[in-house]
Amino acid sequence: MEKKPSALYYFRPSTLPFWALHIGCFAAFFIEFSWWYVALAFAGYAVRMFGVTGGYHRYFSHKTYSTSRVFQFCLAFLAMCSVQKGVIWWASHHRHHHSHSDQEGDTHSPQDGFWWSHVGWILSESTNKTEEHYVRDLMRYPELVWLNKNFLIPPITWGVMMFLIAGIPGLVWGLCISTVFCWHGTFTINSLSHTWGGRRYVTTDTSRNNFVLALITLGEGWHNNHHRFQSSARNGFFWWELDITYYTLKLLSLVGLVWDLRPVPKHLLDSHNETWIKNQPIHLQAMPTPRAAALAVPEEA
Repeated sequence: MEKKPSALYYFRPSTLPFWALHIGCFAAFFIEFSWWYVALAFAGYAVRMFGVTGGYHRYFSHKTYSTSRVFQFCLAFLAMCSVQKGVIWWASHHRHHHSHSDQEGDTHSPQDGFWWSHVGWILSESTNKTEEHYVRDLMRYPELVWLNKNFLIPPITWGVMMFLIAGIPGLVWGLCISTVFCWHGTFTINSLSHTWGGRRYVTTDTSRNNFVLALITLGEGWHNNHHRFQSSARNGFFWWELDITYYTLKLLSLVGLVWDLRPVPKHLLDSHNETWIKNQPIHLQAMPTPRAAALAVPEEA
């Protein structure tokens, strides 16, 4: 995979919608300001970020909880309103990432540079294809396959809804600004969470825990936790690790929309567990261990 194309490569015609939404943010300087528009952008960010974290990531990529087929479709539609391509595409590349994390072939490792890991990979033609062998479980659902092929329908629906709510300011704040912030919030987990923060567990990569990233991504910043045990519905393993996505899933479980939220195995919470870095020999504490050859599909508890 070519990881260092020329700068002009990222401004080819197929990437123009991505840049157009960024440029659209500047329209905020030419319309009347209102805190109502800021609230609309914030709400759009929070709701769609949950679609990314609770939908794309913790459900479709890792199956950390169960839900009905109807709500599964709703989660997919909401997640795709974030304009991050199709639900099956997203899950396939995320599972690929876990199977090669920080190693040769990783889709978006910061070891290939900040730009590539943050945004270059998603703009690259080399990542356009859905890697179906990673997501055969999702390919069984024709409605998800249809959504994946027609990935522009959810974001267009979102844009129409924002226009109906607030007109042109709704498009500027509820679509452009909200989407751009949601994009870059999501992308920090690829670009920053393997370089900035602390490490609790020995893993086969450089994943880290970071409160700031957890705050802006509703809990995804506890990335070292996540790479230690992908199958938990909770990324913040301890009560003091803020995880808004998990709290939301718990609320949804109370009304029966989701169930079987997979917990963190108790042995991983024991500070004497051998996989805690502090229990490793000094010369190993700053190093990820060599990667084991394994496919990163949701593991059994």
